Amino acid sequence: MSTLNRPQRGIALPVMLIMLAVMMLSSIYLLRSTNSTTMTTSNLAYDSALAKAADLGLHTAFQFLATQPKAALVADIPAAGYVASMAPNRGVNHPDFWTGSTTVRDGANNTVQYIIHRMCMLPGAYNASAPANNCTLTAAKQAVASSTGLGDSLSTDRSEYADMPELHYVVTARIYGARGGNVVTQSVVMMGP
Repeated sequence: MSTLNRPQRGIALPVMLIMLAVMMLSSIYLLRSTNSTTMTTSNLAYDSALAKAADLGLHTAFQFLATQPKAALVADIPAAGYVASMAPNRGVNHPDFWTGSTTVRDGANNTVQYIIHRMCMLPGAYNASAPANNCTLTAAKQAVASSTGLGDSLSTDRSEYADMPELHYVVTARIYGARGGNVVTQSVVMMGP
């Protein structure tokens, strides 16, 4: 038989259909991958915007702490979202953690909720007159290098601490976004008595 009279087998059509199916599946995967990347980027930008809005609560609380006389900070001040104690077993997900909080609105009409906790077990004084009140305190560094006195460390870079400790305050802010997202931010503020 000659090559002209040979029957056609049609192998090119199934090969082309398989290649077309592979190309179609690849394009669908590429399209879905692009959409998912766009959604992830959009969600990250949204969370970043919420975190920046929640910072307003931190700044408002810091302004409150900076302007209050220290003697006033031994008792709760509910109107300002200030609590003079902090229970160690209550985190931000515990409903009682937010008791006494207050809200503030930013320019984009976001509502930011914040609360300030003094890191003490009880309200009231923190010093020797209230030994049951266990507070988190830090003594601030005055100098890094100093001459070595009798009985002191021989290290030349030892720390010398101030006599007056600084109290720790935890400022927590949260915001709920319109699309169901929420952000919680915290800051620790140390201030002298």
